[in-house]
Amino acid sequence: MRGFHGLNRCSYRLTRTTYVAKDIQNVNTARISASRGLYVLNDPAVYNRILQWSVQHFSTSLHETIQWECLSSSSETLSKKLEVALKDDNVDEAWEAFSSFRRLYGLPKLQLVNRMVLLLSYSSSHQWLQKAYDITLMVYKENPNYLDCSLLTKLALTLVRAQMPIPASTSLRIILENAKLPSLDILSTLFLHLVKTEVGSYLAIDLLIETCELFLYKVTERKKAKKVGAIKPSVNVFNLVLDSCVRYGCTLKAQEIIRLMSSVGIVADANSIILIARIFQMTGQRGELKRLKEYIDCISSPSLSRQYRQFYDCLLSLHFIYGDIDAATELVLDLYRRPKSNKFFNNEFQKHCLVQIGSSNLKSGFKVIIEPTKLDNDFLIDVQGSPELVLLSDGKLVPSEKAFAKLINAFVRERMIGELCHFMTTLHKEVDFKVNGLCFNVMGACIQMGWSDVAHDILDDLESAGVPLEANTYALLLQAYCEDNKLEESKKLSKQIEKAGLLGTDDDATSTSLETKSHLGEFLEKEIQKEHVGSQLIYDLNNSILFFCQANMVEDAMRTFRRMRKRNIRPTMQTFKFLLDCYSSLQSYRAITILWGEIKREMEDKDLAADRDLLDYLLLNFLKGGYFERVMEIISYMSKHNNFVDKWKYKREYMKFHKNLYRNLKVSEAKTEAQSKRLEHVRAFRVLVGINQRY
Repeated sequence: MRGFHGLNRCSYRLTRTTYVAKDIQNVNTARISASRGLYVLNDPAVYNRILQWSVQHFSTSLHETIQWECLSSSSETLSKKLEVALKDDNVDEAWEAFSSFRRLYGLPKLQLVNRMVLLLSYSSSHQWLQKAYDITLMVYKENPNYLDCSLLTKLALTLVRAQMPIPASTSLRIILENAKLPSLDILSTLFLHLVKTEVGSYLAIDLLIETCELFLYKVTERKKAKKVGAIKPSVNVFNLVLDSCVRYGCTLKAQEIIRLMSSVGIVADANSIILIARIFQMTGQRGELKRLKEYIDCISSPSLSRQYRQFYDCLLSLHFIYGDIDAATELVLDLYRRPKSNKFFNNEFQKHCLVQIGSSNLKSGFKVIIEPTKLDNDFLIDVQGSPELVLLSDGKLVPSEKAFAKLINAFVRERMIGELCHFMTTLHKEVDFKVNGLCFNVMGACIQMGWSDVAHDILDDLESAGVPLEANTYALLLQAYCEDNKLEESKKLSKQIEKAGLLGTDDDATSTSLETKSHLGEFLEKEIQKEHVGSQLIYDLNNSILFFCQANMVEDAMRTFRRMRKRNIRPTMQTFKFLLDCYSSLQSYRAITILWGEIKREMEDKDLAADRDLLDYLLLNFLKGGYFERVMEIISYMSKHNNFVDKWKYKREYMKFHKNLYRNLKVSEAKTEAQSKRLEHVRAFRVLVGINQRY
């Protein structure tokens, strides 16, 4: 009590003390309310002397009470200020109050935090949206269950519309981690905006995989509880993601997405079938396209024919790549035999069908449900690159001049002139094709290449088969002989013309047709120039490797790979992807490190471009296997080639497999040099992905 009376003698009769300041440690203002009035001490030195004197004379409990009252009053003031600013939708004042509160006391009440995030989410400024995302991460770090899923959904939609794919995907991932599935409309909107950018597309691919994994988990749990099944992603979402896989060459991810379509029970529509065809074309899986062809051949709807020409384009392209002239010829004939598109086509025909993907005798095989006649006209996928080999003309699918150029080149290269003539004869007899125009163009292309003898053989064979030919066809070859001074050949051809009774034809019409040049010769010339020797062999060997990998016959696959090396045949990106996928399924992570050495050598020799799909898959496998030196090496490669590094995904994989690895071990405590280096790589990775990092 002596201390209290001493303070009173100094004319500072204290009844209540309140301290309000932005920083408790730097006292700028002390407001003292006394029974006789209010005294403001602007001099911190005076206040500190009074405070020090009071500490010496007041009891400890009284001093603690004063401090608590000071803090409580300051907290309430800032909280009210924040609440008022939020109520008035004043972003600047709300952020100032929120920042001050967080700096002094941590996060405010959850209700205020949610309102703060919601207010920032309505902003069109990237700066405020980023701050909303940062607040979300703060709350997530403290307790993920505090976050409201509806609020996160609104934030994700705002972020993705603002073309901020990484924060948007993280918001969706937090929702998924809380075992919540957004509605179909929200998922469709999110994916529709994500796939607009390259980074967003990579994130969309992984997000769909994560969404499907949660869906399958929920289905299993609900079956146990005998509840209604969970809502699965729509086929349109799968189509958006498959289209991204095609655009960015993510064939490994695409195969996983197709498998998930089977697991989740998605019914593939016409868009899906076309995208799957594009993926199989990229991987060289011709057998899968042949199976799909059986269900597509009978469709004659105009809109569907327009879409499916891309499917036939993929299949015909693979026939040429594999050097299968017979299959290519048969497909061209099939196109001409197809019925003309009918606008009264019945869409009820051929509803759901099960299509086998992969061998039915192997565990790796699976079945996909398809509905070839289903096409959402409001949601059409514009597949990159228009078809070059198959066109739509007057409601019919027909091969292009480029396709004919490839056929002619293949027939001549293999010295199969008789087969070429038989093909042209079949066109005339079976499908009522006006072969004269084609014959004229084919002969003109051959003459342009200097193959006048080939042109004459074609003429003779068609004549023998009874195919009627017009005078301009003969005149074209005769003109070539005259220009090359081939007198003997000219005389022989003149006799053929006379025998055919074409001497009295209209010379003006003939000369006009000779002056008209066909584009077929130009396509043929380009085809010969870009022809790659050995490309067919590469595809054959890759196909063998794929078969062995699907059967888990890894030794046979590697034997084929070594045979490629011995014959100086450069493996393609797809070769390594097949092998990597096989080793991954067998969890042979050590073998993957050896395979990485092969890949790295090809990349350093510039024979193989850095492929993000491959590098990402390698990184995930090295993470699972605990090869952190290789992990950091892959990340270095990805950064060097400006590949997107999905830190959130890699962090999640680390926490799943190595959560407590070397957590409390210091470098000085490492028993061996190898352990010391591994510890350094682990710590470098943890820093990179933000583990134990304060936001």
